[in-house]
Amino acid sequence: MQVSIESSTGLERQLKISVPADKVDQEVMARLQKATKTVAMKGFRKGKVPLKVVKQHYGRGVRQEVVGEMVNSSFYDAIQQENLNPVGQPKIDDIADKEGQDVEFLAVFEVFPEVSLKDFSKIKVTRPVAEVGDKDVKKMIEQLRNQQAKFNKSKKKAASGDQVNIDYVGTRDGEVFEGGSADGQDLILGSNSMIPGFEKGLEGLTGGEETILNLTFPDDYQSEDLQGASVEFAVKINQVSAKKLPKMDDEFFKLFGVEEGGEEKFREEVQGNMERELRNATRTKIKNRLMNELFDQNPVELPSALIDNEIAQLKRQMVQQFGGGQDIDLDMLPNEMFQDKAERRAALGVIVSEIVKVEGLVPDEEQVRERVDEIASTYEQPKEVVDYYYSKPEMLSSVEALVLEDQVTELVLSKAKVKDKKEPYEEVIKPDPEPGTEK
Repeated sequence: MQVSIESSTGLERQLKISVPADKVDQEVMARLQKATKTVAMKGFRKGKVPLKVVKQHYGRGVRQEVVGEMVNSSFYDAIQQENLNPVGQPKIDDIADKEGQDVEFLAVFEVFPEVSLKDFSKIKVTRPVAEVGDKDVKKMIEQLRNQQAKFNKSKKKAASGDQVNIDYVGTRDGEVFEGGSADGQDLILGSNSMIPGFEKGLEGLTGGEETILNLTFPDDYQSEDLQGASVEFAVKINQVSAKKLPKMDDEFFKLFGVEEGGEEKFREEVQGNMERELRNATRTKIKNRLMNELFDQNPVELPSALIDNEIAQLKRQMVQQFGGGQDIDLDMLPNEMFQDKAERRAALGVIVSEIVKVEGLVPDEEQVRERVDEIASTYEQPKEVVDYYYSKPEMLSSVEALVLEDQVTELVLSKAKVKDKKEPYEEVIKPDPEPGTEK
């Protein structure tokens, strides 16, 4: 086998590969010879068909099969010989295939980039530090009560927390604008579901009253046509309903899985869940902040194949997130929507892989089991879930990848400059804004 590099621009490689004619011809003849023992043809006894006749009928098909296999095998032999690390499958062009002549073809592909990791000690990252206090638990319990609240019709004046049923029409320069009108809409005052000033403007009104609200859309409103626009809403209050919170009794506690132990046990469960959420949020934040630093300090030239793969994954995730089915054409979603995020994910994948390779990291079995147990604990039959993960290599490898990321995080953190910063519980559990979206 002969291999020559035809061109080398950026991350693209083109290999001209030649497979000796005798190697191909020998394999073709061997398969045809074998076929003479099993093929059945009219006019010949089974196993007695002459080689020449078998070749006339099946020679071209067998040769195509052999050439296809040898193109694949010789490509992988060639990249090992040239010490190349391809991304994805190669594009095979210009196959020259004539009996008695060498089989030649051109393989076009991209390779993984080389990464020169910067000194981890130059990384600076802030680690949030918080605890779950009594006030936090009390506030969470009030949120849970509000989630289970009921609304009863009332003749009182509407106040924050009440539910109002309204009709409204929005106009801009005297013209009704799209999406600015509704009939019979329920709205909880103080929920910030509407633009600033809308809900506040309905407080103090009773059922049957009407009002005019002169408001301005925020400059960052999702609809560009309405950003910063001055508008008028004509609103009618159909009904005011006062909120009634549930009592702190056994019936309420059972809604959250607390069958016995009363209020004390309920508060313990709430605090325990909040502490778990805080640990997970802290771990996620420090990991994301560290990844941001690794990304910023280690520029990577990316193969288009890696970016395309990430874009495809992001599209599938979006479809799944919004309940889409198998019949949705992913090509209808423009690649530009996902380009920046895909490039970031691809770059971090390359950087993390390089750290794993350089540091000789392997997934810690105990951490893998802990992660699997953590996942399984959210199901009714945790043991079956654990068994399932360990019986499916692809499922287990996804957990191992997460554990490796955690190990990379721990390793880099041990060498980076980490500053602890005390923050309120509510701030820590809120995710950081995605890179590039900070205001």
